[in-house]
Amino acid sequence: MSERLEGKRVRIKAKGKIFEGIVMPSFTGNFVLKLDNGYNVGFKEYELLEVLEVEPFEPHLPELIKREGLPDVKIISTGGTIASKVDYRTGAVTSQFTAEEIASEVPELTEICNVDAELLYNILSENMKPENWIELARHVYKALKDHEGVIITHGTDTMHFSAAALSFMLSTPKPVVFVGAQRSSDRPSSDAAMNLLCAAKAATEDIGEVVVCMHGSTSDDYCLVHRGVKVRKNHTSRRDAFQSVNAKPIARIDYPSLSVEWLSWRYRRGERDLKLTDRLERKVALIKFFPGLSSDILEYYHSKGYRGFVIEGTGLGHVSTDWIETLRRVCEDSVVVMTSQCLWGRVCDRVYDTGRDILRAGVIEGEDMLPEVALIKLMWLLGNYSIEEAKEMVKKSVAGEIEPTTQY
Repeated sequence: MSERLEGKRVRIKAKGKIFEGIVMPSFTGNFVLKLDNGYNVGFKEYELLEVLEVEPFEPHLPELIKREGLPDVKIISTGGTIASKVDYRTGAVTSQFTAEEIASEVPELTEICNVDAELLYNILSENMKPENWIELARHVYKALKDHEGVIITHGTDTMHFSAAALSFMLSTPKPVVFVGAQRSSDRPSSDAAMNLLCAAKAATEDIGEVVVCMHGSTSDDYCLVHRGVKVRKNHTSRRDAFQSVNAKPIARIDYPSLSVEWLSWRYRRGERDLKLTDRLERKVALIKFFPGLSSDILEYYHSKGYRGFVIEGTGLGHVSTDWIETLRRVCEDSVVVMTSQCLWGRVCDRVYDTGRDILRAGVIEGEDMLPEVALIKLMWLLGNYSIEEAKEMVKKSVAGEIEPTTQY
């Protein structure tokens, strides 16, 4: 019976109480009901009292008010949980809201800035590809010409990849703020509205780079603003999943006051000229070393025309000694960058014999770059420069991705 009721509003009796809500798909055999408070409850035994007739909901989207004296901010929506709600046909969270609907759901935005909303994609972030990054960078570049800042709503799973990609492709004199949500807006514990309001504040502040703005704790008390090339999603579901790695966050934005506390250095508004360099080389590989992994994997990619490699080595940046000869051959016409799977800390291949052999083979130390940031940096470098130029430039900080050694 529950299959015919999926998506319908019903009233049931179970465990001596009356429950009302929307019937959800079930994969356990239980009767699952989504209550009005957003939580799901399951029952093995129940009595159906009534199927309620509900008028189809036609959302009314108020016109976004523009106020004189407030900065103009562009919201570009790419999808993700921040733009998602439950699909009652499947029980899954799906991306359904447009950018204008997101802004309309949070009317407090109009007290911070004048919103211009655009839907670019409506996809979950695991479906983002380098060509999406390029198109997104071009849209942001265009928007920055006549807006004081840009907000990009994005799925959290790969948001740090996209933020890194735009950090390299865009030199920006204004804030470009990525924001997402760990929990969809129809859940009581959703972080969507708070994250978006803090992102809007960041987009109007004295920032001139690509950043990520997300919950800084599990409570609704503040968000942190992270540099786009120093941030990573470090938890599957916590609201404070995003952390700056090997660097301090740029700023803390308290909620609900939206007061800003600067925590570390940043590119300032107007400090850099607007420039777009948007070519990316697709044939770059990220290889995670593990004990026993053969260097054949490196040979394979190299034989397929790959000329950029980022290796997630162990500890200070190591692979086994039987990789050395392969690395030497590959480094003759390719760029190989060593990072660490430890994430925190700096690569140093001068401590042990293996590391010194790796350096003599031509491998370049990735300093304190995150492996995925090094990957995207190498994609960008090889898309716009020669291999020899890339070998030199990968050692230098382009967008704040390498912290000075004095930080350690």
